Amino acid sequence: MLPLSLPVRPGVGRFLVLLAVFVCAACGLVYELELVALASYLLGDSVTQASLVLSVMVFAMGIGSLLAKRLCTRAAAAFGAIEAGLALVGGCSALALYGAFAWSGRFPGAWASGSSGLLIGFTFAIGVLIGGEVPLLMVLIQRIRRQEAGGAVADLFAADYVGALVGGLAFPFLLLPFLGQLTGALLTGAINACAGAALVLGLFHRDLSRRARWTLLVLNAFVLGLLAMAATHVGDFERAARRAVFGDDVRVAFHSDVQDIVLAGRSGEPLALYLGDGPRVSSADEGVYHQALVRPALAGPHARVLVLGGGDGLAVREVLRVPGVRVVDVVEVDRELLRLARRDPRLGGLNRHALDDPRVHAVSDDAFTWLRANRRRFDAVVADLPDPRQTAATKLYSQEFYGLLKRALAPGGRSVVHVGSPGRDARDYWRAERTLRAAGLRTAPYAAKKGRAEWGFLLAASGERPPLAVPARPEGGFGARELRAGARRVAGTRVRGLEPSTLVSPRYGL
Repeated sequence: MLPLSLPVRPGVGRFLVLLAVFVCAACGLVYELELVALASYLLGDSVTQASLVLSVMVFAMGIGSLLAKRLCTRAAAAFGAIEAGLALVGGCSALALYGAFAWSGRFPGAWASGSSGLLIGFTFAIGVLIGGEVPLLMVLIQRIRRQEAGGAVADLFAADYVGALVGGLAFPFLLLPFLGQLTGALLTGAINACAGAALVLGLFHRDLSRRARWTLLVLNAFVLGLLAMAATHVGDFERAARRAVFGDDVRVAFHSDVQDIVLAGRSGEPLALYLGDGPRVSSADEGVYHQALVRPALAGPHARVLVLGGGDGLAVREVLRVPGVRVVDVVEVDRELLRLARRDPRLGGLNRHALDDPRVHAVSDDAFTWLRANRRRFDAVVADLPDPRQTAATKLYSQEFYGLLKRALAPGGRSVVHVGSPGRDARDYWRAERTLRAAGLRTAPYAAKKGRAEWGFLLAASGERPPLAVPARPEGGFGARELRAGARRVAGTRVRGLEPSTLVSPRYGL
């Protein structure tokens, strides 16, 4: 194939091709990270979702590279069409996945099977299109100036890798915090379409027939128009999706640096707090849960209390109800949740403005990191943490974490950990119990129940096994009788022969 007559000097043309490689690589990595992030938010278990997306995408890129060999004779037109298709599929992928989640099932468990198929479908389609880029760009750069193949490949991959770096940094530090996943993906698609169209229609238009030029022009105009229309209505789409997931009574909904936070419940109706991918608190039954979590841990010494998690302020409320508490330290990773618990009238009323009590000192920090730096001792430690099967929380149920927790206990001190439901998640519950014992703590398992909801707890202490008891006051709610019944109920669910979970060998969900 003869060198192409260009509207610019060959050196400038070569630079423009490499610039297009840079931009397209950045967009491609943004699509990839967006799929990983959205799947992790909606389905949980980020390790599984990342592995699924990465492996399928790399495989699909290989397929795309093979298919692109058939298009090399029309490299410019093929590249323009691929970029338009990639902009459309990649830009709309977040909308499609979030819409399927919102209208196909209330929570991830109800949607997991269908969502996996949709996730794989988008990942495969995007991978095939990305895989077709480099072979076509190799042909185009050789059309500008013939050079040794190794040098051309090195230049293309250098631009590709630098673009991937920029895209990888732009997603978490620019697109996600300032635009959100939906608008960020749409903007990325628009940039992708503009880069592809500008390269082909500006630099290689003489390689196209008149019909091909008009076809690409109309196709890109359609894609950009569709992306712009979606971006204009993305706010309405998010509100409609939230109503589909949480009903019509959403009061507060936003994404913090850590998770999605939704507060639902009209006046006179139960208040519900959703964190991440599922419900965290319901005012209809949270009293029993938080009483069962706090009271056994405070049946012994309790002048100084540490609450890990509990940014909603409800565990702190129960701590302050027990006479004799002098100091309460709260370590919550999500500063926005702490702010909401203080400022929202209904949530603040539910927690009785516990976080504003002068005895309470709340900090925003990761519980593991905070415990490593801490040198103080506490009479009671209350761990109100996310489910251990969430990848980000697995370290908070590890042997290493429980070793740090043991170090934070004063002589005679107690700690309590909440771990799912012994009836539904027996292996995870007893895995946590085994892990506590591996860290040198003695345990007393028990559970609490209200209606169909059941919660499992593990009371732990150094030295002797802690006796199951509740403070003499306050009365009502979860008391000694309920505690004894919960201990009997959980004893029948024991799973033996489990290995402890560690940082390098997380075992929850196995």
